[in-house]
Amino acid sequence: MHSFGFRANALLTFAATILAVICALASFSDTLNSPSPTAQVQVLSINWFQNQPNGNDEVSMTLNISADLQSLFTWNTKQVFVFLAAEYETPSNSLNQISLWDGIVPSKEIAKFQIHTSNKYRFVDQGSNLRGKEFNLTLHWHVMPKTGKMFADKLVMSGYRLPQEYR
Repeated sequence: MHSFGFRANALLTFAATILAVICALASFSDTLNSPSPTAQVQVLSINWFQNQPNGNDEVSMTLNISADLQSLFTWNTKQVFVFLAAEYETPSNSLNQISLWDGIVPSKEIAKFQIHTSNKYRFVDQGSNLRGKEFNLTLHWHVMPKTGKMFADKLVMSGYRLPQEYR
């Protein structure tokens, strides 16, 4: 006869194996989903564009962000972290990224949204490189599943330009 400890160990090992197989199947099922999120960002106004006393440029903008991220949600999605970044080039860096706004989308029901806001975080460049600068606004998202690997993607929107003069 087997002891109680041996039987409990066998039962827990079997349960953990079944749980691992179910988690692997859940994670694999997410690879079958091909999301197609959409987004649009409008720069409604430049609130201020100034050169700080330390020589850095700073910009404040009013943005209209509309996105439909519902296709990112499956039965295995816990939440989606989304953020909007300004991306541009300078002579010293081929890619500068500045986060302007972020949020957490906890469910599919509120994954289609429109937000009218000023940039949540400061848009500052080290130096005076922003005058007349072309930049892209990129909406990044990170899908956090209940089980399995987290994945991220982005949508790049180009054609934005800052003013030539400080305001």
